[in-house]
Amino acid sequence: MATSVRRDRLTLPAAPLGPENPLPGLCAPGGVHELDERTKEGLPRDMKRQIGNAPLRTTLPVRTRDGYGRERADTGFDAIVIENDRLRATVLPGLGGRIHSLHHKSTGRELVYRNPVLQPAGFALNGAWFSGGIEWNIGATGHTALTCAPLHAAVVPAPDGGEMVRLWEWERLRDLPFQIDLWLPADSDFLYAGVRVRNPHERPAPVYWWSNTAVPEDEHTRVLAPADEAWRFGYEHTLARVPVPRSDGADRTYPTRSADPADYFYEIPGEARKWIVSLDASGTGLVQTSTDRLRGRKLFVWGTGADGRRWQEWLTEPGTGGYAEIQAGLARTQLEHVPLEPGADVSWLEAYGPLSADPAPVHGDDWAAARAEAERALGEALPRAAVEAAYTAWLAHADQEPGEILHTGSGWGALEVLRGGHELPGTPFPESTVGEQQRPWLELLRSGVFPAPREAAPPGPSLVAPHWRDMLETAPAEPLTEYHLGVAQWHAGDLAQAVRSWERGLRRAASRWPLLRNLALADCEAEHCERAADLYAEAFADLRGERRDGEQWTAATAALGREAIDALLAVGRTAEARTVWEGLDAGTRATGRFRLIEARLLVAEGDRQAARAVFEAGFEVADLREGSAEVREVWATVTDGPLPGASGARQPS
Repeated sequence: MATSVRRDRLTLPAAPLGPENPLPGLCAPGGVHELDERTKEGLPRDMKRQIGNAPLRTTLPVRTRDGYGRERADTGFDAIVIENDRLRATVLPGLGGRIHSLHHKSTGRELVYRNPVLQPAGFALNGAWFSGGIEWNIGATGHTALTCAPLHAAVVPAPDGGEMVRLWEWERLRDLPFQIDLWLPADSDFLYAGVRVRNPHERPAPVYWWSNTAVPEDEHTRVLAPADEAWRFGYEHTLARVPVPRSDGADRTYPTRSADPADYFYEIPGEARKWIVSLDASGTGLVQTSTDRLRGRKLFVWGTGADGRRWQEWLTEPGTGGYAEIQAGLARTQLEHVPLEPGADVSWLEAYGPLSADPAPVHGDDWAAARAEAERALGEALPRAAVEAAYTAWLAHADQEPGEILHTGSGWGALEVLRGGHELPGTPFPESTVGEQQRPWLELLRSGVFPAPREAAPPGPSLVAPHWRDMLETAPAEPLTEYHLGVAQWHAGDLAQAVRSWERGLRRAASRWPLLRNLALADCEAEHCERAADLYAEAFADLRGERRDGEQWTAATAALGREAIDALLAVGRTAEARTVWEGLDAGTRATGRFRLIEARLLVAEGDRQAARAVFEAGFEVADLREGSAEVREVWATVTDGPLPGASGARQPS
């Protein structure tokens, strides 16, 4: 059959994503990908330089997504199906362009781990993330902030005369447009992905890219790559060079032979072909290869320990098979960011498809022979020269203007194009996509004035790039303008000026709580804890007085209440924390996150028996961050006994 592209609808048991958190994320993202400073001293110079290249101060201007839950219901999602007589790829354009399924028709095999549910969890840079398939990670170290966001998608002429699907968006953490072109040549066993990231600005930009493929895992699964060494990174936050395949007494190329979660970044020689493959007991599986610009390869394992198993179950449902991740990136490790010069772009081609190799050598003890057999099989299935030729052919089509629109992304790219007058052939960002969140900023651009809201509502998203900060500085100093200006100044590292802007805005603000909250958080960061508690209590009281009905107000009240209770408990003001708790609506208090907060509050009040009863009644904290031990830590303040199964057995902490 000829290659076809069609719209479809995919139904999955899914937990709702819920609203975005309306409070700006002023704190630097931290967590499992932080590197111990002592480790950096022994690293290669280029790696050390790229690890230190523009780490994120915040996740602004992107908003946090922490409003999801764990109650799943059948939900329909927009899908795009690319199909020939050998492969069928199902793409989810509304969820970061994730390839949900890559089905090999002749064998009936699913080449990737296809998650049977869509369960958000706190793994992305801005919160909500889900597992499975092939995801495209752009932005900064970690899972992209676009994980659960819509991308633009359209049909574009393919190099072989057929059709391909273009996905594109404006990545906002680094302020960069990008595109992914997916096509499946007729009679091909391989799905191609042509990727381009552009820097339209007059300043260098740090670029991060890792393509992440979840693959089914069992005791016989082996992951091979052309390397004899790897950089191991684990939750202890160290980066250590280890031999491949065996280190610490075990063959780590078998994912189930590691006890703990870990990353293995392979040290691939510069001249070697770039590939990584996951093979089962019979020697069959999925291979990913690319042009040489995508130099990095990685294996991520959850490990066989209780925590890793719980996290896997947390992301899907009990009884579902495990998975590992094979990844490909621009640098050797995911801790690095590659510089992209002003006006430049970076591009490459990836290929995904089935591989069948002789199981005897690929599962043998001779690592060189195992690698050689995998590379031989890849050379027969898809020669290196064929990938290079496909890349050259694709480049000639990368600027082709899209035809039929299949899906619409955000309006942020349109706003940036209107501001900067950028010429971006092949990836249009039309003004028609400008929506409610972008319109105030478009008015600022055209009139020099940030408009006052037409009705009472939590402030919309702030923009923080230098050009928007400059416009805010010259706009009339209205309270909402000062609010957004302070957020942009905070993001730029000018903390004192941010505080001054918020204090100026507060003098004339009818809606005081957004400014009070930001000032409270600034005091928390400066360790002025008592003053921060005062401001949080005042902010929550002001919000309660202003609040209207609606999802935005409920989300704002929950987010501010959570921060206020934390700040008040930190300075021992338990009665005031209880007042905030009682000011939350019943639906918010019933969520798992706030049941955990209730247990903390009861402990602070000295009622450990009641706190224990909260645990024994059972709850699930949907928005736990990766590697979190919050549930255990709170339980440890209640008793030194084992965590109750009603809550603990379902918590991955």
